[in-house]
Amino acid sequence: MYRARNVYLICSFAAIGKSPDRLGGVLFGFDISSMSGVLGTQAYKQYFGHPVSYTQGAITASMPAGSFFGSLLSSVLADRLSRKVALQISCVFWIVGSVIQCAAQNIPMLCAGRAVAGVCVGIVSSVVPIYQSEIAPKEIRGRVVSLQQWAITWGILIQYFIQYGVAESIGGGAHDQKQPNAAFRIPWGVQMVPAWVLLAGLFFCPYTPGWLASKDRWNEALLVLADLHGSGDIRHARVLAQYREIEDALRFERECADGSFAALVRRPMLKRVVLGMSIQAWSQLCGMNIMMYYIVYVMEGAQIGSPLLTASIQYIINVVFTLPAILFLDKWGRRPSLVIGSFLMMTWLFISGALQQYYGQPNTEETRTADNKDITWVVVGNRAASYGIVVCSYLFVATFATTWGPTSWTYPAEIFPSRIRAKGVSVSTATNWLFNMALAFAVPPLFIAAAFVHMYLAAHETKGYTLEEMDDVFDKGTRAWQKGAPRKSRLEQLETQIATGAAKVRAPAVREVPSTSAEASIWEAQAGGVLTPRRGPVLGEFAQTGTADR
Repeated sequence: MYRARNVYLICSFAAIGKSPDRLGGVLFGFDISSMSGVLGTQAYKQYFGHPVSYTQGAITASMPAGSFFGSLLSSVLADRLSRKVALQISCVFWIVGSVIQCAAQNIPMLCAGRAVAGVCVGIVSSVVPIYQSEIAPKEIRGRVVSLQQWAITWGILIQYFIQYGVAESIGGGAHDQKQPNAAFRIPWGVQMVPAWVLLAGLFFCPYTPGWLASKDRWNEALLVLADLHGSGDIRHARVLAQYREIEDALRFERECADGSFAALVRRPMLKRVVLGMSIQAWSQLCGMNIMMYYIVYVMEGAQIGSPLLTASIQYIINVVFTLPAILFLDKWGRRPSLVIGSFLMMTWLFISGALQQYYGQPNTEETRTADNKDITWVVVGNRAASYGIVVCSYLFVATFATTWGPTSWTYPAEIFPSRIRAKGVSVSTATNWLFNMALAFAVPPLFIAAAFVHMYLAAHETKGYTLEEMDDVFDKGTRAWQKGAPRKSRLEQLETQIATGAAKVRAPAVREVPSTSAEASIWEAQAGGVLTPRRGPVLGEFAQTGTADR
């Protein structure tokens, strides 16, 4: 069976949804835009009785409600069954939920379908960053985990335009009072396609080395490391250095550490848990997903052109401005993204709110029309103010896409040790969905000002560190805003020592075995023999060792 070996290919597949090898986070993005594109259609409004206020809020919030429980479930699935299998299970939830939505006969049935699909989104949003961070080397970890956010933006864009195209082509268009129900059922059915592709494609992706090691499947862990970081060479110095780091970290955790949920609330781990939960909470409190859900209403209130078309520009901006983060997050770091991003987003929301306050008015009988009767606040007769509101919305989205969007998924997936990584990320992501559900109605911009202060005081820089070095980052006693002396990564030091023969690594003998999975060995090595690296002196002994030796 074909076995994927390229890090970018594997992480892209787990994250993006544009081609058969790039799916996963798209499901998250399809969730965000699965409502916004139909809110402006007459078919949706007429069939579900013009849902507004708390009714529409309940429909919208049902998806993040399911995602909240999916996030909590994710740690159990990811630790027991593997990160890869957890993602495959999530696909089943998405398909079932999409079927229920597509067949919805009333609001309760629609909410139920969105909640079931939300379980998938909760699992995906928790497990994909873990999977990517454990697969990718530290030099590009921020880049590949950022693919999760880019996947979300592509999912939003693709689903929105599917809905926009269907809405304008079915019946007499989005404003047709007798528009057929297919205007919203077709898009909700199409969203099943990425899940089917991801479900099948994951069979060709590897398990993560850390999870394999935690299950004492050391042979497979070494082979996966060789595939990902050594072009298949199990004797490569970088492969053996990473193997040694995983082995040392796992030995310490088994001898000295607690891997239960209780470990999350003990010092000094509690600081990291609070930080991970806070970042996910602030990413919701800033209002980005709410902007995506209800951007149609903002554009209707501004009364500039077609709300659906004007809103679509925002989704394009979201995709385009995520690219700088993918390219440069590993260069400019996580901390500047969080601090500067929150300050700028706060600025755009304050300006937008001021414009709406001073130039807007309640939508009364005098201003209400057939197209805007579902909104409560409009700007009338002031094109400059309307343009300002739209521009601030675009700048807000561009800022989030470049800063908080990718970083909010990268950071929590890095800061926890492997024994509780799935649990820590699941709790952090559950916080994201809890606030997403609670904030389906309003988002005060002052929250982002608080996020700016919090990130400045608490967010340590994590770029350039391996996952096994995060204890050094958070427990060395320095403040988050203090820069330590330049240092060389422990992994790089170990790699150099192995390459020069100054250090030896004991690893399992890799033998050819019957092919029972994509990870089955195809290499042979004599047990207890000495392997020579491609360059340099003797690399070290490869001896069959048991669990007791670890």
